[in-house]
Amino acid sequence: MKPQHLALLTSGGDAPGMNAAIRAVVRTAHFHGIKAIGVMDGYNGLVKGSFIELGPRDVKNIVQRGGTMLRSARSEAFRTPEGRATAAKNLRDAGIDALICIGGGGTQTGAHQLAIEHDIRVMGVASTIDNDLGASDRTIGFDTACNTALEAIDRLRDTASSHGRIFFVEVMGRDTGFIAMHTGIAAGAEYVMIPERRESVDELVKVLENRSSEKGSSVVVVAEGDQEGGAFKLAEQVKACCPQFDIRVSVLGHLQRGGNPTVADRLLAARLGAGAVEGLIAGKSNCVVGVVKGDLTYTPHAEAILMKKAIEPDLYRLLPMLAV
Repeated sequence: MKPQHLALLTSGGDAPGMNAAIRAVVRTAHFHGIKAIGVMDGYNGLVKGSFIELGPRDVKNIVQRGGTMLRSARSEAFRTPEGRATAAKNLRDAGIDALICIGGGGTQTGAHQLAIEHDIRVMGVASTIDNDLGASDRTIGFDTACNTALEAIDRLRDTASSHGRIFFVEVMGRDTGFIAMHTGIAAGAEYVMIPERRESVDELVKVLENRSSEKGSSVVVVAEGDQEGGAFKLAEQVKACCPQFDIRVSVLGHLQRGGNPTVADRLLAARLGAGAVEGLIAGKSNCVVGVVKGDLTYTPHAEAILMKKAIEPDLYRLLPMLAV
């Protein structure tokens, strides 16, 4: 049944392209004669009833902006059954019959709980810079985060080459190495350390010793969740083995979350935002909209939350060949 009044929220870490998704949801809803409201501060706002009306003009000039106009916040209250009951009551009291949740795995887990506990019609939109949500080949924000990291690594490469240094560059990726692997190959890094694969520090040292004699400088991209403990600890271990190396560490941190979204992220956000509304109109609920092999798909929340997404095997093969 077509919803008459939907709400949307953004939750978890912000991602470039969230605003573009908000815009797509609001304007698609308007096109289909559905009222839309925004929930401020994610699930925290849902518990507090922090709602604002949104029409086509309220979302003008946001497609190019990073972050989220609806803001995001952690909500300890929503983690409790009582908090979720309050959130569901607030939705019903406001006459809202569907909810769209834009975010990553934690966001979709919350949406799923709301759906099964309180029979709320929900639709998730795959959005996380980590790209670790299995319901979509690419998630909103990933492409922009990679491009931001790439630009920084390219600049660091200049100074590394000028001084014959080894740079350990830490990128985001607490549980996954998608950003590290993609930017590492794109930047021509000599080595990449990621959580998915236990790499030997001895092997890294061997590679750096070979590269140092041939190239004079190297870049090692490290995901923050790497099993060795991140870029600083890894650099310390390498320095202990090779005191002759001139080593520097750069942690890119939250700058990867900001900035204007790329064309790829804006297009993905447009497809997923519109697809979320149209999925609800088609009677779908409690699922995540994504793009798989070029097609718009709807994956049940129960499956999407548990799906383990693997880095493309080809990238593991490419890295050592291209880093010689």
